[in-house]
Amino acid sequence: MTGTTSSAIPNVLTIAGTDPSGGAGIQADLKTFSALGTYGTSVITALVAQNTQGVVAIQQVPAEFVTTQIDVLFDDVRVDAVKIGMLDRAEVVVAVADAMRRHRPPVLVVDPVMVAKSGDRLLAAEAVAALRSELLPLADLITPNLPEAADLLGEKEATDELEMRAQLERLGAMCDGVLLKGGHLESAQCPDLLLMDGAITELTAERIDTRNTHGTGCTLSAAITALRPQRASWVSTVADAKTYLTQALIASERLDVGSGHGPQHHFHAWWS
Repeated sequence: MTGTTSSAIPNVLTIAGTDPSGGAGIQADLKTFSALGTYGTSVITALVAQNTQGVVAIQQVPAEFVTTQIDVLFDDVRVDAVKIGMLDRAEVVVAVADAMRRHRPPVLVVDPVMVAKSGDRLLAAEAVAALRSELLPLADLITPNLPEAADLLGEKEATDELEMRAQLERLGAMCDGVLLKGGHLESAQCPDLLLMDGAITELTAERIDTRNTHGTGCTLSAAITALRPQRASWVSTVADAKTYLTQALIASERLDVGSGHGPQHHFHAWWS
């Protein structure tokens, strides 16, 4: 699918959990949407008490209320692209999938958020099957990192690019498009593999030496969602989203947020 052909500013939606520290989840998504020239909207799936050091508690949002939030928004607002992040349990996965089937957004990006940077689990293990069967087949693009890919496939985590490519092919059987992120590899470069329409494109970026890696997956998937209605292809969309994230990571040293894994600087191009 492609984005809007209208000259209007794109309206994009994030369906995800919260992060009071602002580095991940709904808060990071909305910052990214705004920084990249789109109007951000949001549906909250879980209230997460977390900071840069880890997750302390998760307050569940009833699946019925998640559905109501989505339906009310689509009843009134033209939504040009949707990003789905944290869905903490199976009933929420099913509710969101049902809503996407009804409303059929032009662009659907799924970031299969399973484990926080701190190692805290954000998706119940029993919900992985629902994610695979209900939601991934609806997505235009999924953006797993290596641990998430292994979780989805029920395999060991890839340790090199050859193993990444093998897992990419198997993930491609679940979804039309896959961006498999190689940031967990131990290499000077961060290789990401994009599978779209049967073709594989390798997109690499320099590994930035920084502790400010909280929410990188949220930020990248949100950037892809914001840029897809504004770009001619998925390849150019993902390439530009990676550039945005790299620059946000470099500029993150200007921030002083927390004592753990800090956030990226989402507004690096705007703040002097």
